[in-house]
Amino acid sequence: MGIEFLDPLLKFVPGVKKPSVPLSFKDKLKWTAVIMSIYFLMFSTPAFGVLISSLKNPTLEIINTIFAARLGSLVTVGIGPIVLSSIVLQLLNGAGVIKMDLNNPEDKGRFQAIQKLAAIIIAVIEAFIFASTGAVQLINPSFFIPVVIQFVIGAVVVIYLDETMVKYGITSGINLFIAGGVAYSIIGGTFNILLPLAASQLAQGTATAIPQAVLAFLPLAFTILVFLISLYVLEMKIELPLVFSQFRGVGGRLPIPFLYVSVLPVILATSLLYSLSVWFLPISHIAGSNSILQFLAVYTNQSGTQTISGGLIYLMQPNFPVPYTSGYGTYIYQLETGWSPLTMPTGGPPIEVPTWAHFVIYLVVLVCMCVIFGKFWVEMTGQSPKKMAEQLQDVGWQIPGFRRDPRVIEGVLNNYLPTITILGSIFVGILAAFATISGAIGGGMGVLLTAGIMYAIYQQLERENLIESFPALNNLLSK
Repeated sequence: MGIEFLDPLLKFVPGVKKPSVPLSFKDKLKWTAVIMSIYFLMFSTPAFGVLISSLKNPTLEIINTIFAARLGSLVTVGIGPIVLSSIVLQLLNGAGVIKMDLNNPEDKGRFQAIQKLAAIIIAVIEAFIFASTGAVQLINPSFFIPVVIQFVIGAVVVIYLDETMVKYGITSGINLFIAGGVAYSIIGGTFNILLPLAASQLAQGTATAIPQAVLAFLPLAFTILVFLISLYVLEMKIELPLVFSQFRGVGGRLPIPFLYVSVLPVILATSLLYSLSVWFLPISHIAGSNSILQFLAVYTNQSGTQTISGGLIYLMQPNFPVPYTSGYGTYIYQLETGWSPLTMPTGGPPIEVPTWAHFVIYLVVLVCMCVIFGKFWVEMTGQSPKKMAEQLQDVGWQIPGFRRDPRVIEGVLNNYLPTITILGSIFVGILAAFATISGAIGGGMGVLLTAGIMYAIYQQLERENLIESFPALNNLLSK
């Protein structure tokens, strides 16, 4: 289905102009600093009319991490609309419901404008959901409209900050917003939770005071461990030899990293799962005690905030105890003896699902979705064997010992890319689940995302430095 009929509407969607001249590396760093300063200012500013306690709900920390948001602040909606609109449009385009060639500049521009418009519409809907369903506490019901307006404005600013970062900064805004929010959580959690917990253990003066104080820092230790494992795996790769067909003796290597799709499958899978919990919230209020809807999601009031507490969607999310609030001993006991409710669609009494079974369900769903999104992302972003073969052919590379034919290169790449895509997606899903169950401070999942993001930024910085030192390389690297 062609979507050119939307062109008159898309003209009213403002965009950020590309810089008229290439920016230097220092200029990009300055823009990045300004954009991140604006984001953190909004991140730290509560919306007028919202109770401050809305900013301190530990049960919703994972949502804050994935969506680079902070409930109750001006960035309550976060990057959720950007991610969700991208997923929906990519799925529609991949399924052929809408037809756009993203290699065509005109179609690509149209796709980006539609994505931005869809993100704004989703932001309005989500702002309404957050303010109307109790996910965020209001000082008074009369503040409903002003709060919704503030949430929408904050979301729109984040959308354009992301676009500005892509065109003027060192990486995408989504990446840096997530990494910044996780870093904020790690620093805040260490000084506001772990240190006081360790001090309270020492103050007891018992024989186990020192071991308990040391155990209090296990979440930070697991954070560092997951971060180091992530960086190590991100460096793992196989290299295919290449030669330049037009110049004999000129060769190189094509690196294929083990995490070929980086941590994007985790971002997409988790964003989708948590979007479902937000979107089912207003339905649960309307449906009342409908058994089928309660089988999918049940919400309860926790500290004045409506939070998902049961149902199938709840079991597909890492809703486990928080180890650094009561110590690891209590945490392990809760994992062994805890359970999660699952309302049956037949209207019968809820089933008590053991916490270990909850974790298994979460792990299986997360890994399966990571594989699906990993394969989907490779196809949709031009990283499939066929696309890679065409790109290598266009540049003039070929694999030594084989004739210069993109079908031959595609056949060789097919021996590696599909397998690496699946294995990398499985590994990143398992590592994310381990980070969560270990209680790594910063959200566990957030640590994994941050490691991948920081590694990608490091590579981007190296590339920018290389291009600035040797400008002639820009033409070759941009091919």
